[in-house]
Amino acid sequence: MQATDILLNDQVAVITGGGGGIGRAIALDLASVGADIVIADIVPERCEETAARVRELGRQALPLPTDVTDTGQVYQMVARAHDHFGRIDILVNNAGGVSPRAFIEQSERSWRRHIDLNLVSMLAASSAVAPLMIEGGRGGSIINIGSIEASRAAPYYAVYAACKAGMLNFTRSLALELAEHKIRVNAIAPDYTVTPGLRGNTTGPVEPDKWIKPGAAQEDATARRIPLGRPGRDSECGSVAVFLASRMSDYITGAVIPVDGGSWASSGWIRDRSGKWTLTGNLEA
Repeated sequence: MQATDILLNDQVAVITGGGGGIGRAIALDLASVGADIVIADIVPERCEETAARVRELGRQALPLPTDVTDTGQVYQMVARAHDHFGRIDILVNNAGGVSPRAFIEQSERSWRRHIDLNLVSMLAASSAVAPLMIEGGRGGSIINIGSIEASRAAPYYAVYAACKAGMLNFTRSLALELAEHKIRVNAIAPDYTVTPGLRGNTTGPVEPDKWIKPGAAQEDATARRIPLGRPGRDSECGSVAVFLASRMSDYITGAVIPVDGGSWASSGWIRDRSGKWTLTGNLEA
């Protein structure tokens, strides 16, 4: 291993949902190790803000406001990115979102939008980028941002969880299909991660000073549920994305990496108020 193996000098990364939260953190972390960045986000202000931060890091940035639920816009965004840079080496399928609701109370319009946002957008971007990577002959890295909900029951998030489960199977299947072209396909599976949307900043520019602050009871419950005792930071997904995009992970494909503070490993175990691990059914009042 050499220190330069982590560098992405002059590579080009396309990031959907790159204007805020995990997508923004990934954009900045990839730029910090040499990549030029295409930011595809439905909020124009967020595209521009992330682009400005990328340029401060000394890399080129191309902000392209995109509604990823419109596959035509996704294909157009990828074409513009390739025309501008002449190559695409990294694709991060990060765009997604969810509104909790019991499935039987969810309209067809609602679940179709969840599917378009969380699953179809990934299929469209991968379909647009993979042929360009093959044509380039340099290999590449596709990184899908999944969720712990892909691997466990998720009441009130049933459609979202189904989409993320589909994403993980697609990750493994596409990894096999593209292996001969040296294109690696992997996924990151976060749990509770602090993002603008989680704090009520769902539209407009990212404004942390206006975020909803969790109460003490919520913070305590989170600390007891997550083995490492705190919510995730978006930059922690960014660090894993850098690893998966770089030569450091040249022999890794079809993998799903949890970035969840140990939540998946705990599988129903939680700390009681004394700090002792117990099954959720045995919690003290």
